[in-house]
Amino acid sequence: MKTRWTDHLLAWTEAPSLAIALRRVGEYLALRLWALIIGCFPIEMNLRTARLMGRVWWAAMKRHRDRALDNLRPALGQSCDQRRLVQIAQRSFEHFAQIYLVELVMTPRLVSEWSWAKAVELDRLGPALRELLLGRGAILLTGHFGNYELLGYTICRLGIPLTAVMRPVDNPLINRYLERSRRAGGLSLLYKRGVSKVAGEVLDRGQPLCFIADQDAGQKGLFVEFFGRKASTYKSIGLLAIQKRVPIIVGHAVRTRPGFHYRIAVQRIIYPSEWEQRDDPLLWITQAFSSALEDAIRRWPEQYLWVHRRWKHRPKDELAACSTETRHS
Repeated sequence: MKTRWTDHLLAWTEAPSLAIALRRVGEYLALRLWALIIGCFPIEMNLRTARLMGRVWWAAMKRHRDRALDNLRPALGQSCDQRRLVQIAQRSFEHFAQIYLVELVMTPRLVSEWSWAKAVELDRLGPALRELLLGRGAILLTGHFGNYELLGYTICRLGIPLTAVMRPVDNPLINRYLERSRRAGGLSLLYKRGVSKVAGEVLDRGQPLCFIADQDAGQKGLFVEFFGRKASTYKSIGLLAIQKRVPIIVGHAVRTRPGFHYRIAVQRIIYPSEWEQRDDPLLWITQAFSSALEDAIRRWPEQYLWVHRRWKHRPKDELAACSTETRHS
């Protein structure tokens, strides 16, 4: 007996119901159609359109707008007035609309072994490249800042193979599309869930391992200072560095002017010799790379994803203090 077409559809989309399967197919077809349309126009024109769509995102999504400003006020409120904070937040929406709607789709065609220099300039990468070319393994970190996808893609185009840790998107069809795009650029991929089992093997082979280091790690994460507030941060990065005794390279790709123009730079290299004599190496490492990310973001705050829920979870002592104040109020 032949399997019904609905069974094939459910298997293809990995969906629990037909309604979800059809929604996932619709999302995937919309993405492929969008990619086809923007492929007919120059990227600079597409980026101008995406920037306008970022302004629509800002105007239409009050919840996202409020979250971005709620994150910005305690982070930069002491040095920026309300008007400046609103400007930073709105430009952040415009910046990431350009990345997600245009650059993510078009980068594989625009950044090749021969053409990457038209869009990307390298800024004093010598010490970091030496670490990568030694073949002893290294951990590369960035955040939801600048164009983090372009950062790894360009390094691969320079002939340095990278393994990146990624969180799969909810739609498996779109996730497979993104995987194909990233692998076409030379990236090897590891899913975040269960990464600790194989991450050490990557470093043992002398290969660089890449993380987005500003993800909220939940209540079990390590809380360190980030823009003056405690932020839950994954312990796995520091633990891997300690266990494998490899340096941590904190870098970024920032937009230097309107359009598809970026500069790749290293903010800091954290060497094993810096943490080995510390009382709490794990805490010191985690704070060091978080501070390095913060220093870079402060220079280009419009290119940080302020709508990202970086401070979602709070330390237990902070929650306990809030509970006590509530009871006494």
